[in-house]
Amino acid sequence: MSADLHFTTLLSSAHKGWLRMDGEEGVLSLALPLEGIDPLLALPQLASQEPFRVLWDGTPGLCLSAAGQCQQLELVGTRRFELAQRFSDSTLSRVTDTRPDTPAQARPRVLLSFRFFDQISERRRSGTSPPSVHAVLPRWQLSRQGKRGWLRLNGVVSSQADVRELAEQLWLKHCSLLDTDAGAAPESQSVLQANSDCSTWQERYGRALERGIQLVNDGDLHKLVLAVRQSMTLTAPFDPLPLLLRLRRQQAGSCRFLWQRNHADAFFGASPERLLSLRGRCLRSDALAGTAGKGDDGQQLLRSDKDRREHELVVATIINQLRRIGLTPWRRRQPQLARHGNLTHLHTPITAEMPKRSVLSVAEQLHPTPAVAGLPRREAMAWLRALEPFERGCYAAPIGWIDSAGDAELRVAIRCGHSHGHRLDLTAGAGLVRGSIAERELQEVGLKLAVLADQLDIGSALAERLPEGAQAPFQG
Repeated sequence: MSADLHFTTLLSSAHKGWLRMDGEEGVLSLALPLEGIDPLLALPQLASQEPFRVLWDGTPGLCLSAAGQCQQLELVGTRRFELAQRFSDSTLSRVTDTRPDTPAQARPRVLLSFRFFDQISERRRSGTSPPSVHAVLPRWQLSRQGKRGWLRLNGVVSSQADVRELAEQLWLKHCSLLDTDAGAAPESQSVLQANSDCSTWQERYGRALERGIQLVNDGDLHKLVLAVRQSMTLTAPFDPLPLLLRLRRQQAGSCRFLWQRNHADAFFGASPERLLSLRGRCLRSDALAGTAGKGDDGQQLLRSDKDRREHELVVATIINQLRRIGLTPWRRRQPQLARHGNLTHLHTPITAEMPKRSVLSVAEQLHPTPAVAGLPRREAMAWLRALEPFERGCYAAPIGWIDSAGDAELRVAIRCGHSHGHRLDLTAGAGLVRGSIAERELQEVGLKLAVLADQLDIGSALAERLPEGAQAPFQG
Protein backbone atom coordinates (compact mmCIF):
# COMPACT_ATOMS: atom_id res chain seq x y z
CA MET A 1 0.00 0.00 0.00
CA SER A 2 1.42 3.41 -1.00
CA ALA A 3 2.08 6.20 1.50
CA ASP A 4 -0.69 8.31 -0.08
CA LEU A 5 -3.18 5.49 0.37
CA HIS A 6 -2.09 5.02 4.00
CA PHE A 7 -2.67 8.72 4.69
CA THR A 8 -6.03 8.63 2.90
CA THR A 9 -7.07 5.72 5.13
CA LEU A 10 -5.98 7.65 8.24
CA LEU A 11 -7.86 10.76 7.11
CA SER A 12 -11.01 8.77 6.35
CA SER A 13 -10.88 7.18 9.80
CA ALA A 14 -10.45 10.64 11.37
CA HIS A 15 -13.48 12.04 9.50
CA LYS A 16 -15.61 9.07 10.56
CA GLY A 17 -14.64 9.84 14.16
CA TRP A 18 -15.65 13.46 13.63
CA LEU A 19 -19.04 12.37 12.31
CA ARG A 20 -19.59 10.33 15.49
CA MET A 21 -19.05 13.56 17.45
CA ASP A 22 -22.09 15.12 15.68
CA GLY A 23 -20.12 18.25 14.85
CA GLU A 24 -19.56 19.08 18.53
CA GLU A 25 -16.18 20.20 19.85
CA GLY A 26 -14.37 17.37 21.59
CA VAL A 27 -11.23 15.28 21.82
CA LEU A 28 -10.40 13.12 18.81
CA SER A 29 -7.80 10.37 19.27
CA LEU A 30 -5.93 9.01 16.23
CA ALA A 31 -3.45 6.12 16.25
CA LEU A 32 -1.03 4.42 13.85
CA PRO A 33 1.09 1.29 14.33
CA LEU A 34 4.79 2.07 14.65
CA GLU A 35 7.09 -0.94 14.85
CA GLY A 36 10.70 -1.01 15.98
CA ILE A 37 10.82 2.29 17.87
CA ASP A 38 11.88 2.41 21.52
CA PRO A 39 9.69 4.99 23.33
CA LEU A 40 12.51 5.89 25.73
CA LEU A 41 14.94 6.65 22.92
CA ALA A 42 12.29 8.43 20.84
CA LEU A 43 11.08 10.72 23.66
CA PRO A 44 13.27 13.73 22.72
CA GLN A 45 11.92 13.69 19.18
CA LEU A 46 8.35 13.04 20.32
CA ALA A 47 8.59 16.00 22.70
CA SER A 48 10.61 18.30 20.45
CA GLN A 49 8.05 21.12 20.77
CA GLU A 50 6.55 20.13 24.13
CA PRO A 51 7.98 21.11 27.55
CA PHE A 52 5.84 18.48 29.35
CA ARG A 53 6.99 14.90 28.90
CA VAL A 54 6.54 11.57 30.68
CA LEU A 55 8.22 8.17 30.52
CA TRP A 56 6.84 4.93 31.94
CA ASP A 57 9.35 2.16 31.26
CA GLY A 58 8.36 -1.29 32.46
CA THR A 59 10.39 -2.99 29.71
CA PRO A 60 10.06 -5.91 28.93
CA GLY A 61 6.46 -4.98 29.80
CA LEU A 62 4.77 -1.74 28.84
CA CYS A 63 7.02 1.11 27.78
CA LEU A 64 5.29 4.41 27.14
CA SER A 65 6.49 7.93 26.41
CA ALA A 66 4.19 10.93 26.25
CA ALA A 67 4.48 14.63 25.53
CA GLY A 68 2.28 17.69 25.63
CA GLN A 69 -1.01 18.20 27.43
CA CYS A 70 -4.32 17.81 25.62
CA GLN A 71 -6.36 17.99 28.85
CA GLN A 72 -5.03 18.44 32.38
CA LEU A 73 -5.99 18.82 36.03
CA GLU A 74 -3.90 20.35 38.82
CA LEU A 75 -5.30 20.70 42.32
CA VAL A 76 -4.54 20.78 46.02
CA GLY A 77 -6.61 19.28 48.80
CA THR A 78 -7.90 16.24 50.62
CA ARG A 79 -10.31 15.17 47.82
CA ARG A 80 -7.53 14.81 45.26
CA PHE A 81 -8.01 11.05 44.65
CA GLU A 82 -11.76 11.46 44.17
CA LEU A 83 -11.38 14.45 41.84
CA ALA A 84 -8.55 12.83 39.89
CA GLN A 85 -10.78 9.77 39.33
CA ARG A 86 -13.64 12.00 38.21
CA PHE A 87 -11.34 13.85 35.80
CA SER A 88 -9.95 10.58 34.40
CA ASP A 89 -13.40 9.03 33.91
CA SER A 90 -14.94 12.10 32.31
CA THR A 91 -11.94 12.86 30.11
CA LEU A 92 -11.55 9.33 28.76
CA SER A 93 -15.30 8.95 28.24
CA ARG A 94 -15.30 12.05 26.04
CA VAL A 95 -12.43 10.86 23.86
CA THR A 96 -13.55 9.66 20.42
CA ASP A 97 -11.08 6.91 19.59
CA THR A 98 -10.82 6.22 15.86
CA ARG A 99 -8.88 2.99 16.54
CA PRO A 100 -10.68 1.18 19.37
CA ASP A 101 -9.27 -2.08 17.98
CA THR A 102 -5.74 -1.29 19.17
CA PRO A 103 -4.13 -3.63 21.75
CA ALA A 104 -4.26 -2.75 25.44
CA GLN A 105 -0.84 -1.12 25.46
CA ALA A 106 -2.00 1.48 22.88
CA ARG A 107 -5.18 2.65 24.64
CA PRO A 108 -5.56 6.35 25.47
CA ARG A 109 -4.32 7.03 29.00
CA VAL A 110 -4.61 9.65 31.67
CA LEU A 111 -1.23 10.02 33.39
CA LEU A 112 -1.15 10.71 37.13
CA SER A 113 1.42 12.10 39.54
CA PHE A 114 0.57 12.69 43.20
CA ARG A 115 2.42 14.48 45.97
CA PHE A 116 3.11 12.51 49.18
CA PHE A 117 1.17 14.89 51.46
CA ASP A 118 -2.10 16.39 50.24
CA GLN A 119 -1.13 19.74 51.80
CA ILE A 120 2.23 21.54 51.81
CA SER A 121 3.69 22.43 55.17
CA GLU A 122 3.40 26.20 55.63
CA ARG A 123 6.99 26.51 56.85
CA ARG A 124 8.27 24.74 53.71
CA ARG A 125 5.98 26.31 51.12
CA SER A 126 7.73 27.40 47.91
CA GLY A 127 6.83 28.40 44.39
CA THR A 128 8.29 25.17 42.98
CA SER A 129 6.15 22.75 45.02
CA PRO A 130 4.23 20.28 42.82
CA PRO A 131 0.41 20.17 43.03
CA SER A 132 -1.29 17.55 45.20
CA VAL A 133 -2.19 15.76 41.98
CA HIS A 134 -1.35 16.42 38.35
CA ALA A 135 -3.50 14.44 35.87
CA VAL A 136 -2.86 14.70 32.13
CA LEU A 137 -4.36 13.33 28.94
CA PRO A 138 -1.20 13.73 26.84
CA ARG A 139 -1.15 15.13 23.33
CA TRP A 140 1.36 12.55 22.07
CA GLN A 141 1.61 8.95 23.25
CA LEU A 142 4.11 6.38 21.97
CA SER A 143 3.75 2.90 23.46
CA ARG A 144 5.43 -0.46 22.99
CA GLN A 145 5.05 -3.90 24.54
CA GLY A 146 7.14 -6.64 23.05
CA LYS A 147 7.76 -5.68 19.43
CA ARG A 148 4.39 -4.01 18.86
CA GLY A 149 4.33 -0.23 18.94
CA TRP A 150 1.71 2.46 18.45
CA LEU A 151 1.82 6.22 18.03
CA ARG A 152 -1.26 8.12 19.23
CA LEU A 153 -2.27 11.79 18.97
CA ASN A 154 -5.06 13.35 21.04
CA GLY A 155 -6.39 16.74 20.04
CA VAL A 156 -9.37 19.04 20.51
CA VAL A 157 -11.28 19.50 17.23
CA SER A 158 -14.24 21.70 16.38
CA SER A 159 -14.26 21.59 12.57
CA GLN A 160 -13.31 19.39 9.63
CA ALA A 161 -10.25 21.60 9.15
CA ASP A 162 -9.11 20.70 12.68
CA VAL A 163 -9.63 17.02 11.90
CA ARG A 164 -7.46 17.17 8.79
CA GLU A 165 -4.75 19.11 10.60
CA LEU A 166 -4.69 16.51 13.39
CA ALA A 167 -4.37 13.67 10.88
CA GLU A 168 -1.55 15.50 9.09
CA GLN A 169 0.32 16.09 12.35
CA LEU A 170 0.12 12.39 13.26
CA TRP A 171 1.21 11.33 9.78
CA LEU A 172 4.20 13.69 9.74
CA LYS A 173 5.35 12.63 13.22
CA HIS A 174 4.96 8.96 12.23
CA CYS A 175 7.10 9.48 9.13
CA SER A 176 9.63 11.52 11.08
CA LEU A 177 10.11 8.81 13.70
CA LEU A 178 10.53 6.17 11.02
CA ASP A 179 13.01 8.26 9.02
CA THR A 180 15.13 9.42 11.96
CA ASP A 181 17.52 7.30 13.96
CA ALA A 182 15.22 7.16 16.97
CA GLY A 183 17.06 4.03 18.08
CA ALA A 184 20.22 5.97 18.94
CA ALA A 185 20.99 5.99 22.64
CA PRO A 186 20.96 9.42 24.34
CA GLU A 187 24.43 10.75 24.95
CA SER A 188 25.75 10.17 28.45
CA GLN A 189 26.08 13.35 30.44
CA SER A 190 29.10 14.27 32.48
CA VAL A 191 27.57 15.33 35.78
CA LEU A 192 29.98 17.59 37.61
CA GLN A 193 29.16 18.80 41.10
CA ALA A 194 29.77 22.38 42.03
CA ASN A 195 29.01 21.39 45.61
CA SER A 196 27.23 18.60 47.44
CA ASP A 197 25.94 17.95 50.92
CA CYS A 198 26.82 14.24 50.90
CA SER A 199 29.31 14.94 53.74
CA THR A 200 26.50 16.16 56.00
CA TRP A 201 23.40 14.07 55.16
CA GLN A 202 24.46 11.41 57.64
CA GLU A 203 24.79 13.90 60.47
CA ARG A 204 21.38 15.45 59.77
CA TYR A 205 19.70 12.07 59.35
CA GLY A 206 21.35 10.77 62.52
CA ARG A 207 19.55 13.29 64.72
CA ALA A 208 16.12 12.37 63.32
CA LEU A 209 17.07 8.68 63.39
CA GLU A 210 17.83 8.77 67.11
CA ARG A 211 14.41 10.25 67.85
CA GLY A 212 12.65 7.82 65.50
CA ILE A 213 14.24 4.78 67.13
CA GLN A 214 13.21 6.12 70.54
CA LEU A 215 9.59 6.47 69.35
CA VAL A 216 9.37 2.85 68.15
CA ASN A 217 11.27 1.41 71.13
CA ASP A 218 9.00 3.29 73.56
CA GLY A 219 5.89 1.96 71.79
CA ASP A 220 4.63 5.35 70.57
CA LEU A 221 4.83 4.01 67.01
CA HIS A 222 4.99 0.49 65.58
CA LYS A 223 7.01 1.72 62.60
CA LEU A 224 8.41 4.95 61.18
CA VAL A 225 10.03 5.42 57.76
CA LEU A 226 12.33 8.43 57.90
CA ALA A 227 13.76 9.76 54.65
CA VAL A 228 16.95 11.67 53.96
CA ARG A 229 17.68 14.02 51.08
CA GLN A 230 21.06 14.41 49.43
CA SER A 231 21.27 17.64 47.43
CA MET A 232 23.89 18.97 45.08
CA THR A 233 24.45 21.79 42.66
CA LEU A 234 25.51 20.74 39.16
CA THR A 235 27.54 22.64 36.62
CA ALA A 236 24.93 22.02 33.91
CA PRO A 237 21.19 21.25 33.74
CA PHE A 238 20.53 17.53 34.15
CA ASP A 239 19.17 15.22 31.43
CA PRO A 240 17.68 12.09 33.10
CA LEU A 241 17.25 9.96 29.95
CA PRO A 242 20.80 8.48 29.80
CA LEU A 243 20.50 7.54 33.47
CA LEU A 244 17.09 5.92 32.91
CA LEU A 245 18.51 3.90 30.01
CA ARG A 246 21.31 2.60 32.25
CA LEU A 247 18.79 1.79 34.98
CA ARG A 248 16.81 -0.27 32.44
CA ARG A 249 19.81 -2.58 32.22
CA GLN A 250 20.74 -2.55 35.90
CA GLN A 251 17.29 -2.34 37.53
CA ALA A 252 15.37 -4.58 35.14
CA GLY A 253 12.78 -5.58 37.75
CA SER A 254 11.87 -1.97 38.51
CA CYS A 255 9.69 0.47 36.60
CA ARG A 256 11.65 3.48 35.39
CA PHE A 257 9.69 6.72 35.34
CA LEU A 258 10.05 10.37 34.38
CA TRP A 259 7.60 13.20 35.07
CA GLN A 260 8.96 16.37 33.52
CA ARG A 261 6.76 19.42 34.01
CA ASN A 262 9.11 21.61 31.97
CA HIS A 263 12.70 21.72 30.76
CA ALA A 264 13.97 22.79 34.19
CA ASP A 265 11.88 20.45 36.41
CA ALA A 266 12.19 16.66 36.15
CA PHE A 267 11.19 13.96 38.66
CA PHE A 268 12.60 10.52 37.82
CA GLY A 269 13.53 7.16 39.27
CA ALA A 270 13.30 3.37 39.19
CA SER A 271 10.54 2.10 41.47
CA PRO A 272 10.55 -1.55 42.60
CA GLU A 273 7.23 -1.13 44.45
CA ARG A 274 3.73 -1.44 42.95
CA LEU A 275 1.07 0.39 44.95
CA LEU A 276 -1.59 -1.29 42.82
CA SER A 277 -2.34 -2.55 39.35
CA LEU A 278 -5.75 -3.35 37.89
CA ARG A 279 -6.23 -5.60 34.88
CA GLY A 280 -9.89 -6.29 34.28
CA ARG A 281 -11.12 -7.29 37.74
CA CYS A 282 -7.73 -8.47 39.05
CA LEU A 283 -6.21 -6.08 41.58
CA ARG A 284 -2.63 -6.50 42.77
CA SER A 285 -0.56 -4.67 45.37
CA ASP A 286 3.02 -5.35 46.48
CA ALA A 287 4.36 -5.40 50.01
CA LEU A 288 8.06 -4.56 49.81
CA ALA A 289 10.06 -4.06 53.00
CA GLY A 290 13.45 -5.25 54.22
CA THR A 291 16.65 -4.57 52.27
CA ALA A 292 19.99 -6.31 51.75
CA GLY A 293 22.90 -5.02 49.70
CA LYS A 294 25.45 -6.35 47.25
CA GLY A 295 26.92 -9.73 48.11
CA ASP A 296 23.95 -10.77 50.25
CA ASP A 297 21.88 -13.57 48.69
CA GLY A 298 18.89 -12.59 50.82
CA GLN A 299 19.02 -15.57 53.17
CA GLN A 300 19.95 -13.33 56.07
CA LEU A 301 16.86 -11.24 55.31
CA LEU A 302 14.67 -14.32 55.50
CA ARG A 303 16.21 -15.21 58.88
CA SER A 304 16.13 -11.67 60.31
CA ASP A 305 13.47 -11.25 62.99
CA LYS A 306 13.61 -7.45 62.63
CA ASP A 307 13.16 -7.52 58.84
CA ARG A 308 10.46 -10.18 58.93
CA ARG A 309 8.49 -8.17 61.52
CA GLU A 310 8.87 -4.99 59.50
CA HIS A 311 7.72 -6.79 56.35
CA GLU A 312 4.75 -8.42 58.06
CA LEU A 313 3.54 -5.03 59.32
CA VAL A 314 3.34 -3.85 55.71
CA VAL A 315 1.59 -7.02 54.50
CA ALA A 316 -0.98 -7.00 57.31
CA THR A 317 -1.79 -3.34 56.82
CA ILE A 318 -2.37 -3.66 53.06
CA ILE A 319 -4.60 -6.69 53.62
CA ASN A 320 -6.61 -4.91 56.33
CA GLN A 321 -7.05 -1.81 54.16
CA LEU A 322 -8.37 -3.92 51.27
CA ARG A 323 -10.74 -5.78 53.57
CA ARG A 324 -12.00 -2.46 54.89
CA ILE A 325 -13.35 -1.58 51.44
CA GLY A 326 -15.01 -4.98 51.00
CA LEU A 327 -12.35 -6.92 49.07
CA THR A 328 -11.08 -10.41 49.85
CA PRO A 329 -7.29 -10.31 49.43
CA TRP A 330 -5.02 -13.34 49.00
CA ARG A 331 -1.33 -13.56 49.90
CA ARG A 332 1.47 -16.07 49.95
CA ARG A 333 2.19 -17.46 53.39
CA GLN A 334 5.90 -16.63 53.22
CA PRO A 335 7.65 -13.63 51.58
CA GLN A 336 9.73 -14.03 48.45
CA LEU A 337 13.06 -12.43 47.62
CA ALA A 338 12.96 -9.71 44.98
CA ARG A 339 16.26 -8.55 43.48
CA HIS A 340 16.53 -5.08 42.00
CA GLY A 341 20.05 -4.43 40.79
CA ASN A 342 22.36 -4.87 43.77
CA LEU A 343 19.55 -4.65 46.32
CA THR A 344 17.41 -7.52 47.56
CA HIS A 345 14.05 -7.03 49.29
CA LEU A 346 11.43 -9.13 51.03
CA HIS A 347 8.41 -9.14 48.74
CA THR A 348 4.83 -10.39 49.12
CA PRO A 349 2.37 -9.88 46.24
CA ILE A 350 -1.24 -9.42 47.39
CA THR A 351 -4.14 -9.98 44.98
CA ALA A 352 -7.92 -9.53 45.08
CA GLU A 353 -10.86 -9.66 42.73
CA MET A 354 -12.30 -6.19 42.42
CA PRO A 355 -15.86 -5.35 41.43
CA LYS A 356 -16.50 -2.29 39.31
CA ARG A 357 -15.37 0.63 41.46
CA SER A 358 -13.04 3.62 41.53
CA VAL A 359 -9.45 2.39 41.34
CA LEU A 360 -8.21 5.67 42.85
CA SER A 361 -10.44 5.14 45.89
CA VAL A 362 -8.40 1.98 46.49
CA ALA A 363 -5.19 3.95 45.97
CA GLU A 364 -6.36 6.50 48.53
CA GLN A 365 -7.01 3.69 50.99
CA LEU A 366 -3.51 2.25 50.47
CA HIS A 367 -1.44 5.44 50.32
CA PRO A 368 0.86 5.79 52.08
CA THR A 369 1.72 2.18 52.90
CA PRO A 370 3.73 1.43 56.05
CA ALA A 371 6.69 0.77 53.74
CA VAL A 372 7.07 4.53 53.13
CA ALA A 373 5.35 6.17 56.14
CA GLY A 374 4.82 4.05 59.25
CA LEU A 375 2.20 2.83 61.74
CA PRO A 376 -0.16 4.02 63.03
CA ARG A 377 -0.50 6.01 59.82
CA ARG A 378 -1.82 9.31 61.19
CA GLU A 379 0.71 9.51 64.03
CA ALA A 380 3.58 8.45 61.74
CA MET A 381 2.67 11.13 59.18
CA ALA A 382 2.71 13.78 61.91
CA TRP A 383 6.17 12.68 63.05
CA LEU A 384 7.45 12.75 59.47
CA ARG A 385 6.36 16.38 59.28
CA ALA A 386 8.19 17.11 62.54
CA LEU A 387 11.43 15.18 61.96
CA GLU A 388 12.14 15.47 58.22
CA PRO A 389 13.68 18.90 57.47
CA PHE A 390 12.44 18.99 53.87
CA GLU A 391 9.17 18.74 51.93
CA ARG A 392 8.82 15.23 50.47
CA GLY A 393 7.14 16.50 47.29
CA CYS A 394 6.45 13.51 45.03
CA TYR A 395 8.87 11.18 46.83
CA ALA A 396 7.09 7.96 47.92
CA ALA A 397 3.81 9.13 46.35
CA PRO A 398 1.74 7.31 43.70
CA ILE A 399 2.68 7.79 40.05
CA GLY A 400 1.13 5.99 37.06
CA TRP A 401 -1.87 5.90 34.73
CA ILE A 402 -5.47 4.89 34.04
CA ASP A 403 -6.48 3.79 30.52
CA SER A 404 -9.73 4.01 28.58
CA ALA A 405 -10.78 0.47 29.62
CA GLY A 406 -10.34 1.27 33.32
CA ASP A 407 -7.10 -0.69 33.71
CA ALA A 408 -4.53 1.10 35.83
CA GLU A 409 -1.11 0.93 37.41
CA LEU A 410 0.37 3.08 40.15
CA ARG A 411 3.91 2.77 41.45
CA VAL A 412 5.36 4.14 44.67
CA ALA A 413 7.86 6.78 43.57
CA ILE A 414 10.98 5.66 45.44
CA ARG A 415 14.63 5.29 44.32
CA CYS A 416 14.12 8.71 42.80
CA GLY A 417 15.65 12.08 42.07
CA HIS A 418 14.33 15.55 41.33
CA SER A 419 16.25 18.03 39.20
CA HIS A 420 15.25 21.67 39.02
CA GLY A 421 17.63 23.88 37.10
CA HIS A 422 21.17 23.16 38.29
CA ARG A 423 20.00 21.56 41.54
CA LEU A 424 19.63 17.79 41.98
CA ASP A 425 17.98 16.11 44.99
CA LEU A 426 18.16 12.38 45.73
CA THR A 427 15.83 10.97 48.41
CA ALA A 428 15.69 7.61 50.21
CA GLY A 429 14.42 6.22 53.49
CA ALA A 430 14.60 3.27 55.86
CA GLY A 431 11.95 1.68 58.09
CA LEU A 432 12.41 1.83 61.85
CA VAL A 433 10.83 -0.80 64.09
CA ARG A 434 11.59 -1.99 67.60
CA GLY A 435 15.12 -3.35 67.59
CA SER A 436 16.37 -1.11 64.76
CA ILE A 437 20.08 -0.24 64.99
CA ALA A 438 21.12 3.23 63.87
CA GLU A 439 24.27 2.11 62.04
CA ARG A 440 22.35 -0.46 60.00
CA GLU A 441 19.63 2.05 59.07
CA LEU A 442 22.31 4.52 57.94
CA GLN A 443 23.80 1.78 55.78
CA GLU A 444 20.41 0.94 54.25
CA VAL A 445 19.75 4.58 53.33
CA GLY A 446 23.21 4.80 51.79
CA LEU A 447 22.57 1.71 49.69
CA LYS A 448 19.27 3.15 48.40
CA LEU A 449 20.75 6.55 47.62
CA ALA A 450 23.51 4.79 45.71
CA VAL A 451 21.00 3.28 43.23
CA LEU A 452 21.02 6.67 41.48
CA ALA A 453 24.19 8.18 42.95
CA ASP A 454 26.37 5.46 41.47
CA GLN A 455 24.94 6.20 38.02
CA LEU A 456 25.94 9.85 38.46
CA ASP A 457 29.54 9.07 39.45
CA ILE A 458 28.94 10.26 42.99
CA GLY A 459 28.53 6.77 44.46
CA SER A 460 32.14 6.72 45.67
CA ALA A 461 31.65 9.97 47.57
CA LEU A 462 28.49 8.55 49.12
CA ALA A 463 30.22 5.29 50.09
CA GLU A 464 32.87 7.22 52.00
CA ARG A 465 30.15 8.47 54.35
CA LEU A 466 28.82 5.04 55.33
CA PRO A 467 29.34 3.87 58.91
CA GLU A 468 32.69 2.23 59.65
CA GLY A 469 32.59 -1.41 58.60
CA ALA A 470 29.50 -1.03 56.43
CA GLN A 471 29.51 -2.43 52.94
CA ALA A 472 30.32 0.18 50.29
CA PRO A 473 27.43 0.14 47.78
CA PHE A 474 27.78 -0.67 44.11
CA GLN A 475 31.55 -0.89 43.86
CA GLY A 476 33.01 -2.17 40.63
